Amino acid sequence: MVLYVIKNCSCIARRKASDHMSEGVCEGKEGMEVGGRKEAAPAGGRRRNDQKKAAGRPLSSCYEEQMLQKSAQQPLRRIYSYGWAKEKDSGQKEWNQSYRKLANFFKMGVQDGAGVVTQGPQSQQMYTSDHMSPMTNSVNGTMGSEPKGLSLPKMGSGPGMSFSQQQPQVRVLTLNHGDHMDSTLFRLQKGWVLQLRPGPSLLGKAVSVFTNHPEDLGEGFTRNRYRRLQWKSDSRNKGDDTALYVEVVIISAGAFHFYFTYDDGVERERAQGSGYFIVDPTLTVGTNSETLSLDCVQCQTVLSKCLGPLPDWEQRLQVAYETGYNLVHFTPIQELGDSNSSYSIKDQHKLNTEFQTPDHQYTFADVEALIRRMRDEWKMLSLTDVVLNHTANDSNWIQDHPEATYNCHNSPHLRPAYLLDRVLYHMTVEVADGKWEDRGIPVAIREEKDLEAIKNVIHSHFLPQVKLHEFYTVDVDKTVEEFRRRISSNLPIVTRGKGDSSYKEEMVIIQDPNYGRRTCTVDMNIAVRLYNLASESNAKTLQGSGPEARDEEDRIVRCCAEFRRHVENLNQQRTSEIQAHLIQAVECVLGTIRYQRLQPDGPMIAEVSRDYPLVPPYFTHYGEDASLEEEEALMFGDKGCYLMAHNGWVMGDDPLNNFARSDCYVYLRRELVAWGDSVKLRYGEKPEDSPYLWDHMKRYCEYTARIFHGIRLDNCHSTPIHVAEYMLDAANSHEEGRLVYRYGGEPVGAFLLPPVRPLVPCIAHAIFLDLTHDNRSPAEVRTAWDMLPSTALVSMACCASGSTRGYDELVPHHIHVVDETRVYQAWTDAEPTRGECNESSGIVRCKRLLNKLHFELGANGYNQVFVDQVTEHVVTVTRHNPVTHQSVVLVAYTSFRPPAEARESHIRPLKVQGHLEEIIFEMQVKGKTSGEDDKSYPGFFNNDSEFINGLNSIIAEVKENIRPSESSLVRLTSPEDADETECQYTSEFTPGSVIAFRLSLLPRAQTAVNKIRGVLSEFGYKSRISEVTTHNVELMDIVNSLCLSDLNRVLYRCDEEEKDEGHGGGTYSIPNYGSLPYCGLQGVISVLSEIRVHNDLGHPLCCNLRDGDWMPEYIVTRLKHEPATQRLAKWFEDIFNWLKEVPRYLIPAYFDSIVTSVYLTLINRAWSLMGEFISQGSDFAKALSLCSVQFCGIVKSAVMPPLSPNLSSPQPPVVTDGSGSTKQMSVTIAAGLPHFSVGYMRNWGRDTFIALPGNLLITGRYDEARWIILAYASTMRHGLIPNLLDGGTKARFNCRDSVWWWLQSIQRYVAIVPDGNRIFRDKVSRLFPSDDSPQQEPGRHDQLLEDVIQETLQRHFQGVKFRERNAGYQIDREMCDEGFNNEIGVSLETGFVYGGTVHNCGTWMDKMGSSELAGIKGKPATPRDGSAVEIVGLCKSALRFLGQMYREDKFKYNSVERYDDTGNVTKWTYEFWEKKIQENFEKYYWIDENPIPDREPKPELINRRGIYKDSYNASQFWADYQLRCNFPVAVAVAPEMFTPKHAWIALKNAEKILLGPLGIKTLDPSDWAYNGDYDNSNDSADPKIARGYNYHQGPEWVWPVGWLLRAQLAVAPKVGGFEELGRTMGHVKSLLAPHLTHVLSDAWRSLPELTNTNGAHCKDSNPAQAWSTGCVLEVLWEMDRIERGLRRSSMTGM
Repeated sequence: MVLYVIKNCSCIARRKASDHMSEGVCEGKEGMEVGGRKEAAPAGGRRRNDQKKAAGRPLSSCYEEQMLQKSAQQPLRRIYSYGWAKEKDSGQKEWNQSYRKLANFFKMGVQDGAGVVTQGPQSQQMYTSDHMSPMTNSVNGTMGSEPKGLSLPKMGSGPGMSFSQQQPQVRVLTLNHGDHMDSTLFRLQKGWVLQLRPGPSLLGKAVSVFTNHPEDLGEGFTRNRYRRLQWKSDSRNKGDDTALYVEVVIISAGAFHFYFTYDDGVERERAQGSGYFIVDPTLTVGTNSETLSLDCVQCQTVLSKCLGPLPDWEQRLQVAYETGYNLVHFTPIQELGDSNSSYSIKDQHKLNTEFQTPDHQYTFADVEALIRRMRDEWKMLSLTDVVLNHTANDSNWIQDHPEATYNCHNSPHLRPAYLLDRVLYHMTVEVADGKWEDRGIPVAIREEKDLEAIKNVIHSHFLPQVKLHEFYTVDVDKTVEEFRRRISSNLPIVTRGKGDSSYKEEMVIIQDPNYGRRTCTVDMNIAVRLYNLASESNAKTLQGSGPEARDEEDRIVRCCAEFRRHVENLNQQRTSEIQAHLIQAVECVLGTIRYQRLQPDGPMIAEVSRDYPLVPPYFTHYGEDASLEEEEALMFGDKGCYLMAHNGWVMGDDPLNNFARSDCYVYLRRELVAWGDSVKLRYGEKPEDSPYLWDHMKRYCEYTARIFHGIRLDNCHSTPIHVAEYMLDAANSHEEGRLVYRYGGEPVGAFLLPPVRPLVPCIAHAIFLDLTHDNRSPAEVRTAWDMLPSTALVSMACCASGSTRGYDELVPHHIHVVDETRVYQAWTDAEPTRGECNESSGIVRCKRLLNKLHFELGANGYNQVFVDQVTEHVVTVTRHNPVTHQSVVLVAYTSFRPPAEARESHIRPLKVQGHLEEIIFEMQVKGKTSGEDDKSYPGFFNNDSEFINGLNSIIAEVKENIRPSESSLVRLTSPEDADETECQYTSEFTPGSVIAFRLSLLPRAQTAVNKIRGVLSEFGYKSRISEVTTHNVELMDIVNSLCLSDLNRVLYRCDEEEKDEGHGGGTYSIPNYGSLPYCGLQGVISVLSEIRVHNDLGHPLCCNLRDGDWMPEYIVTRLKHEPATQRLAKWFEDIFNWLKEVPRYLIPAYFDSIVTSVYLTLINRAWSLMGEFISQGSDFAKALSLCSVQFCGIVKSAVMPPLSPNLSSPQPPVVTDGSGSTKQMSVTIAAGLPHFSVGYMRNWGRDTFIALPGNLLITGRYDEARWIILAYASTMRHGLIPNLLDGGTKARFNCRDSVWWWLQSIQRYVAIVPDGNRIFRDKVSRLFPSDDSPQQEPGRHDQLLEDVIQETLQRHFQGVKFRERNAGYQIDREMCDEGFNNEIGVSLETGFVYGGTVHNCGTWMDKMGSSELAGIKGKPATPRDGSAVEIVGLCKSALRFLGQMYREDKFKYNSVERYDDTGNVTKWTYEFWEKKIQENFEKYYWIDENPIPDREPKPELINRRGIYKDSYNASQFWADYQLRCNFPVAVAVAPEMFTPKHAWIALKNAEKILLGPLGIKTLDPSDWAYNGDYDNSNDSADPKIARGYNYHQGPEWVWPVGWLLRAQLAVAPKVGGFEELGRTMGHVKSLLAPHLTHVLSDAWRSLPELTNTNGAHCKDSNPAQAWSTGCVLEVLWEMDRIERGLRRSSMTGM
């Protein structure tokens, strides 16, 4: 396998003005605070493997960058980083080690993206049953298997710790329509499983998923070979899309692509979504292929040219080996160009001649042999650069193949830029010759005023000579003449007006592809259409109102004149554009001159000469210098192919852009930081475009990959993606894999995550360097005193670390990749002589210890990091092991200024929780002579002429493995057994000092951690994120004793419900955050789920947990109040007592693990009580079923009327109060949370029975559904079910529809519950046997339910007329007096139930006006009197159902009777009544798409056609014709009442016009009364919206969506058979996508009452509404029923 390292930029020497790069770090996007200053963090992360001394040399280096990825359009997308080589045998079982049970749940040791801890092959650890001391992979080399002072401590034993096979890691990625995640990095490890699941936007779609990750190792990896993944389901219902997933078992390292299509599409071009995932490789070293963790890589960059002849390499590379590096980054080893730049390669297939000796010619094979020895004997890896984007100017092969470069022949768009380049060169010559001194331009530029003079001369003298705008403009005379010829040749003459489409056409300049002078053109066809006008049009359109043309000749003259004016205007615009580019070009020229000659951080070369031109050239020149005219001719001639563009980089540009493309002006604008020694290579789009170049570079990549373990793509930012992909594939043909580096680690105390969890984006691996080979030495930009503390901070990074050769030897200057000609010093174990170094040189010994520590931290799982900027100069870095909870704390005293200036007057003591075991080391740099701490470095430095030498005036003092009492830098001030270690710094702790401590948990804290882990180890996850198992017998016994109403108390309860208990409680309030949505565990889980994945330990909840034990105590206290939950309270109390002993910084992580584990156990318990449809159902069904637990609970202030004591069992539970009396306490359904949750506002008849089927019947809660049905039956008066129950005794009977919803629930009960028809014979204890009777005791007046049902139908048929009891302000302070009068009946003409008046609102649209200011108080917004459409449908459905029950002898009634004033009787059977409705419904409700005069008595009221009326015979004559969301209810419950074609048209119109993202509009947006935004606090005088008057006049309610979708499912097979039903099923699933998203992500884990326009949040809506969730769950249940029916039909051949 090959390491692909992709570098963002090349060396700083080439960047010229890139002084913004910070010293001491590699370029990258991540950052780390170093000494009070934020510096960029380079890319890759690795650590060092210590080896015993052996013959050979180490090597190391790295840069940050982000690695290659691909896009759907372009195969490979960049992330400037690295990829790796030489991975372990692919067939090796990497998950075959035994781990503690804890590892099955919380994988600790390796970071997996943002905020994820896993135990993977990067940091393998085993635990015995008696101890928790990690047994790490052996560490080879000088450090030994357990280096002194760096070994991990043994941990105490803990209960519940036994061996267990590790549970596979599963990462779940959700796919959604249009998500092309090609620029998002996902990281995985071999042995893991990637699950791809359809997200909400894919529900109902036929999706095919493809990946190029191989299915088995034998087939290998081919980038363009994809395989279709097979869908699996973890649900009983195979048609449930939310349960579907595909799996990729990760077996190979590399960068892999996936995409998905619809409808069996295969082509990637048709992808509806795509992405990449990176699989980390396993690096191995040594003859035994020992694993090298990525985070243990320690890299050193060497300039290959400075290694000298090949025989000398070993001794010079030994410096890296002895210093503790395990990776060497070599700059290119090929022959270099004349500039001697390490990255300007002359011959890609020839070894650098500087590596040869007079008596021997070495080859690449000799280098390969050395690299192999380094790996085997020194256990060091290597990587080198591959330079694909440019080649040296003097490369011989480009003279034979100039087509391989960008030049003036194959890229004529560069010709103007070349000419500008030559203008600047000629100016250089003239300035150098002193010709412009009299105009203020000296031959040596030293002042800013010189630049101003240069600017003036360029603009006034040099640019006018070449008239560059002419390359972009039109020859006006020639173009006008062509136009004249065209319009004089009898072409049709245009007559046009403003409506004519030709007005939309625009004439523009068409650029000449050869870029000649004034050779651009315009489209003559457009010109003729625009300007060849008739005489009158010419006069009016072109010249305003004027005389018409006298004749044809005059017309032509006028047309040509107008055409000329337009062309001249185009030329002027184009000239202005080019002038703007040239102004920018001059500014860039001045910026370059300023940097090179004036800026202190530049080279400060004042002289202007041919060797030091004003600006670097952008092009190579061919032949001798000539005049500008001759050079212009040259660029158009055959030799133009040798005028080649230099490569470089563009600050701030998109790295994916090719700045040499034809539509880019970078070269003309002089925005390129050009490398004058190299020319840019031109690959084209495919190998056929430049065969020689592709073959030449392919062979170069192949042999380079054979030699080195990894390659780094230099200058990747402008290497075409397809080229990089092709070349790296060629390199990869030898060994597979990629490596990316990530800087960082997680914060100390990070959350512990289970093995089955979402795949989250992460950043590229990072390698953090103290210095790159592009940057100046810290001794130049800071001080030499700072080099030790800064590199110490780098060594504490939780990623790969790196440096550049010379840093450790304290070389006080930049070792330049271009200018450096000397060689490195060689290693010696003796006293060094000239050209030699040893461990006493510079800070080599210190660096060895730092690399040793860095390696140990990575190898042993210290993957959590905390950085504390103590003062401006003192920085503390903590590395923490989340398994052992051992910490290493390093304190560095940086010295960005000389020590005399950086010294702090006071440094606060170091305070760390835990026991101090030892001081690992303390080290500091000092001057050999005192009194020089006011300088950047002490003494004087003499540059050796032959060897690259460092400072010898600084010494490094080191102590290792010392007791606190032996330290000279700190003094221990805390007692031995204190919870917190405190150290004060001594006066010896000066700038340039570093000290490292090792700390561990105190025994009691360790015991507590072991106890908690023992509990957590007994939880395990299944393949689905929400499924968990536990083997904790005690906890499972407690959980299994809880019923669903108990779980309501444990998991949910809003603030009002909790306070209603009378214990003084309420929701938990978090300082600086607010109150949680629920008092139960869901409240805190909703917050934890958001912060866990991102490790947001700064969240107020985490702060609250660290600051005190209030949250755990709150959980325990509230559960103690109820006997049913007291055992769970005790269980929590016990484990939370252990939690109190844990260090405070670990509390959030362990609290989350405990609470989340129990929470998941509890919701799995809930599902197990809900029947197969839920327990084996989808995530969607399960999430909605939990809403049943949310809403259905026992609330003391909102009890049901007592059921008859004579009721057959089961009966509701009975509780005993303090006086010994008993009381039935069954669950009730809260209409909505939090507003409708307690007291009289909790139980609404209509809401209850709309919500009941979904919340109780589908979830299998049959007993509770039965009790609620019977309880409401007991309160019947006037043939009605109460609107507000209020215990039954204070019920309000002010709604006409709740009784019909009650009957619908009974119908659903009978259909769903086994032997459900028995409910007809259940006894109902009537509270009020007659309308005016007093309240009866339970059992005093029992009736069978079927008698009560018959009574309600009989009363409706007879007609009901009454005034509400206690009418007036005491029961309704908004209603007018007339509103308390009710009248209900059945039309003998139509069979329709009717009722209500204009003064009341008896349906669910029951908003009563309350604003006196707006004049609407007491006026219903939506009376809907007459025959409301949904009530007619519900009535029809009830009659059909009861008639069927009668025929089946399950219901004893089949007719109703009416008596008139004379005693005459009208008798209707249910069947007759039902037929009456059937005969009249379409006649009176359907509004046809086309006018039907004889059926439309009031056509002027019709606003919308192809719909069903909302009511019939409403008092407000226009209300019948409004389009609302109510008729789908009738379609769903009584589809036979509708003409299928009409119903389908109406339903589709309702969907199109009314349906929003989450809810459905309650009124047609085209209606005059529509307003979609509900604001109950609106106190304006606007009668449409005052005090929320538009509650049902537009806002989008959620519950009717369920009925719309059920109606479509009911009608679809009637209009299109099974085929249409299948399409509708898919469509319905897609429409439910937003509901799935909302219920899984909203803090309330529910669906709201309503939303405002287009799904906008409504602040006055209940965030959780029972009928919203219940109706949506009914849709899922209905689809499941259909799916099962279809499967049965297919099995029986039907």
